[in-house]
Amino acid sequence: MTEQVSGDAAVECLAKGLPPGRGTLLKEITAGLDPLISFLSEQYLEDYICRGGSKMKFVTGRSGSGKTHFSMRILDEAAERGFLTVSFSAKDVWLHDFREIYLEILRQCDIEHVLQGCAGQIIRELGYDPTEIEEGKSFMDFLSERGEADPISRGEIRSALRTYFTKNPLLDNNFAFCCSILTGGILGHPVLEPASRELVLSFLHGDKSVKLGQLRALGLSPSRVTKINARHLLRSLAEVVHLAGYAGMVVCIDDLEMLMNRAAGTTMRYTKLRRNDAFESIRQLIDDIDNMRYILFLFAFDRGLMDNENAGFKTYQALWMRIQNEVVSSRFNCFADILDLDRYAEESYTEDVLIEMSEKFAKILSKYGWPAAALDREKVRELQERAKFGGIGIPYLISRAVLSNETD
Repeated sequence: MTEQVSGDAAVECLAKGLPPGRGTLLKEITAGLDPLISFLSEQYLEDYICRGGSKMKFVTGRSGSGKTHFSMRILDEAAERGFLTVSFSAKDVWLHDFREIYLEILRQCDIEHVLQGCAGQIIRELGYDPTEIEEGKSFMDFLSERGEADPISRGEIRSALRTYFTKNPLLDNNFAFCCSILTGGILGHPVLEPASRELVLSFLHGDKSVKLGQLRALGLSPSRVTKINARHLLRSLAEVVHLAGYAGMVVCIDDLEMLMNRAAGTTMRYTKLRRNDAFESIRQLIDDIDNMRYILFLFAFDRGLMDNENAGFKTYQALWMRIQNEVVSSRFNCFADILDLDRYAEESYTEDVLIEMSEKFAKILSKYGWPAAALDREKVRELQERAKFGGIGIPYLISRAVLSNETD
């Protein structure tokens, strides 16, 4: 998924009909989606998820319907509310093995940064202000300078680490032990040798070169990250992210229609077996989502993934049975697990909204020297009619018409 870009690069994205990346510019050009984004932010981000809930949302629609734009806006709203956000494309990460999904989420979270947050929380609970500790010094260095690095203080640190991690029933045992070791190293007690730190990080990130004997020497169970335990590890990661002071996690996986890619010679080629494994991973995540806390998943994909009888969701009944009821509603339901942006456009994209959309596009493009003009009502009506019978969503048609000031 496109990350935040700025200036001419962002405008070039707009000129190609692509979102300009996360940030202020994306918000400035948003029109029509605001009510839906506000609803989801209030109901989920500000209430349900940050109170310990978990949810999966599927975002679908035709090409150019605004799926990526919508997902980026939700990620920005989440970041503003104190959530840790993760986003990637199915074009870059294999989805048939949940291990790969988990490891990508872990990589983007930056587990050491998260554990820095946990260390800060522990320091506060012990009655100190972590901002008073000089950069490059540990908490134990800080206590030593104050003459307070006594056995009682050390015992309180160890007790806090046990409470946060190793005695936490919601965490995987090995994951909890690794977090405890690394956080102790950040605090300065217990002391963590550089070689041990690298070994723990390698284990967490699924490095297959780590020998099981090395894990036993550290006190870890001899196991590896697999597609079997990856969901439980993800649950543990979400818990630790919350312990670090975040409101929760929002994970967005875009371009899910890549699962239908069977073109020979391409890097991300899905055979029927791989595609079914990916569908099974999603099915298992749906079944397990209520066992997780503080996490929201967004899966974005072209509607062909639902409509294609030969390579879409319908080919995997175990998954289709869990989501098909969400497809039959006659009106757009903001609480539904599947958010169909084509249906949303039919109900919410009035002529006034589309004119506003064109004005925002034109204003930004003109500011950077691109020839662009807002659309009048006649042109908007023409595009609305075209969108009814084409395979392209109305936002893309509007953006292209603004840039060229043409409708044919």
